[in-house]
Amino acid sequence: MKKASKTIVGSIDPDVLQFTAGEDALLDANLVRYDCIGTAAHVTMLSRIKGCKPILSQAELKRVLKALRTVIGLDEEGKFSITARDQDVHMAVERHLTKNLGDLGKKVHTARSRNDQSALDMRMYLRDGLLDVTGGVLELASVMLKFAAKNKSTPMAGRTHFRPAMPSTVGLWAASFAEALAADAEFLQSVFNQINYCPLGSAAGYGVPVDIDRELVAKLLAFDGPVNNVLTAGASRGKVEAQVLSACSFAMLTLSRLAEDTILYTAPEFGYFDLPAEFCTGSSIMPQKKNPDVLELVRARAAVIRGCASTVGDVVSKLPWGYNRDLQETKGPAMKGVWITAESMHIAGRLFGGITCNKKALAAGMSAEVFATDLALKYVAAGMPFRAAYDRVKSELGAGVDAETIKQSLASRSHLGSSGNLNLDACKLKLRSLAGWLQKTCVKIDKAEEKVLAGK
Repeated sequence: MKKASKTIVGSIDPDVLQFTAGEDALLDANLVRYDCIGTAAHVTMLSRIKGCKPILSQAELKRVLKALRTVIGLDEEGKFSITARDQDVHMAVERHLTKNLGDLGKKVHTARSRNDQSALDMRMYLRDGLLDVTGGVLELASVMLKFAAKNKSTPMAGRTHFRPAMPSTVGLWAASFAEALAADAEFLQSVFNQINYCPLGSAAGYGVPVDIDRELVAKLLAFDGPVNNVLTAGASRGKVEAQVLSACSFAMLTLSRLAEDTILYTAPEFGYFDLPAEFCTGSSIMPQKKNPDVLELVRARAAVIRGCASTVGDVVSKLPWGYNRDLQETKGPAMKGVWITAESMHIAGRLFGGITCNKKALAAGMSAEVFATDLALKYVAAGMPFRAAYDRVKSELGAGVDAETIKQSLASRSHLGSSGNLNLDACKLKLRSLAGWLQKTCVKIDKAEEKVLAGK
């Protein structure tokens, strides 16, 4: 039998320790700063407990905050480690505090559990992730909106079943993605507002027999308030991750379809658009190749995000209410999903900022069949029943259409949201409002975290 490994929370078989720790030591490297900031808020609250002697004096609080700032500094330098015996970031930070502060470090965990610490760290990580993803979505939406404005009158065949269907423009195509992305950003904002509540103070899910101030902790960490019910606070772990991944999945769905369109329209057989050369890769054997690898990977990673969301949902759906160790397995997919989505949005924003139109190829795609419905409606305007006009047009389609006909057709689509009336200002105003919210929220969180670490 292998000798048991001693940890802060008891001795355990080394194989069991390795199995139960899983990827936590690796994944939790992303949570060191959040754990320290959350601990800073917690100890600040412990120093202000009313009705009894505070758990920490003001002098002790200053020492703990200084030690937490040291941990963050070590982490930023790559010098802070989470060992197998620590099991996770929470025990690693506590070990460091105890090593450097002695008995004072042993006071820090008073009135909390690793359960509510984990829930807090992930909420802080995920809300920052949501803000990063939202920034990337807004960046890409703005790029597409500018592309739409620049090419609002550039003819482009509209397609259904990916076959030529009706007259359209590059502006309409690009603006449609800008609006879809704006809607995705609104969904991300909505999810942020739903999860921006603090679970700390719920402990193992049933509170503690100490008069802690959960409202103060939530305020110090720039949350909109605490999760009211302590059992809900703990049990919502996993569901929060699923909500975030769902929002990421919808945004990636939009991006995937944009990538697919662009892969097709930049193929030599279409040649509608040209990708910036620096965003294409070559071949090890074919000198001529300019491969749309970035777009292909974006398309694939949209499926990866859906997989992450499915994994988290499946884990949570089978659990009894309250904390279960299964929740540990939601951490990896949640982190991976947020990181991939943010990276995909930011790289796509840069790529589409350099895309250009091939107007000659676009014009060549405006074949006579694209104008079949226009011609039928012209007969209807002259008094012919639509179905009769429909049948007549089938036998009258010519071989080509001149530029003036194309121009008139596009201009005749003057109703709201069509090629002749894109109303780009509506989308621009929405993006501006979302960008304002994003900036304000980021500043609020940054200032709160700086203050709580500084003890202000």
